[in-house]
Amino acid sequence: MSFNILYAAAPVLIAALGALLTEYAGFLLIGLEGFMTLGAFGCFALTVLTGSASAGTLITVILCALIGFLLAYFVKKSGADPFIAGIALNLAAEGLCGVLSLHVFGTGGVLRNAAFTAPPLINLPLLEKIPVLGALISPQPPFVYIAIICLVVEALFLKTTVWGSRLKAVGLSGAGFTAALERGLHPWRCRELSWAAAAFLAALAGCALSFRVGVYAPGGAGGRAWIALAAVYLGFRNVWGILAASLVFAFAENLSFGAQGLFKGSAAVLSGLPSALALLLYALTSRLKKRGKFSNR
Repeated sequence: MSFNILYAAAPVLIAALGALLTEYAGFLLIGLEGFMTLGAFGCFALTVLTGSASAGTLITVILCALIGFLLAYFVKKSGADPFIAGIALNLAAEGLCGVLSLHVFGTGGVLRNAAFTAPPLINLPLLEKIPVLGALISPQPPFVYIAIICLVVEALFLKTTVWGSRLKAVGLSGAGFTAALERGLHPWRCRELSWAAAAFLAALAGCALSFRVGVYAPGGAGGRAWIALAAVYLGFRNVWGILAASLVFAFAENLSFGAQGLFKGSAAVLSGLPSALALLLYALTSRLKKRGKFSNR
C-alpha cells in the first residue's frame, strides 16, 4: 500500500489521546499544535546532535512534558486564560523553532541529515497469520505500535484505575471540582499533570511526523493538532471513538493526496479536505447529540 492509513492516523491518534486527558481534567490544551511543532523539530535536532534517534525522541518528549506542566502551573498562578495561553504557546513554538533552526543549522527551511532517517518497518510474523488483522497490522512503522500501546494504556487507565476516575471527576462540573477538594484531592494538580501528559503525547506525535518523512519541515504539523482536538469531540470523548475519528481523518488525507494527483490545479483546495470533513462531522455529531443519539461517556 503506497499510503499506510494506520501510519497516517498514528500522529493524530496520539495527540488526541493527550487532548482527551486535558478535556477530562476540565481545561482542554489548545497548545497541541505548538507541542507537535516542538516535537517535530526537537527530535530532529537532538537526534542529529546525539546521534541516537531514541535519545533524541526521549529527551524531546520529556522536555515538552516539563513545558506543559510549567504552562499549566503558570495558568494556575497567574489566572491567565487557558485558551489564550495555548494559542500563545502555538505561536511561540513556531518562532522558537525557526530561530533555533537558523542558529544551529543555518537555515529556516527543510532540514535533512544522514543521522535522521525514516525508521524501518517492524515485522510481527505471528500477527501476519491472523486473517484481516494481519494485513492491517504487520508490517508497520514503530509509531503505529506506539499509538496502539498509548490507546490501550489510556483506555485501561480511564476505565479501571482510581486515578482515572478522579481525573474525570475533576472536570465534570463545578460540583465535581468541589467534591474533589472535600475529599482531599488537588484538582489543579490533576490539570497540571494532564497538560504534561498531553504535551508529552503531542511531542511524540510531532516526532512521528518528522520520522515519517525523514526530515524536519517547518509547519510539518500541518494543522493535525487541530484535527486531533476535533477528534476528541467527534469521538464523543471516548478513546475508541477517537480511534475511529483518527482513521476517518487518515482516510480523508489519503483521499485528498490521491485527488491531488488527478486534479493538479485544485491541490490547495483538496489539501483542506480533512479539515472540511472535521467541520462537517462536528456539525453532524453535535446535531445527533442534541437529539440524544449519543452520549459523551
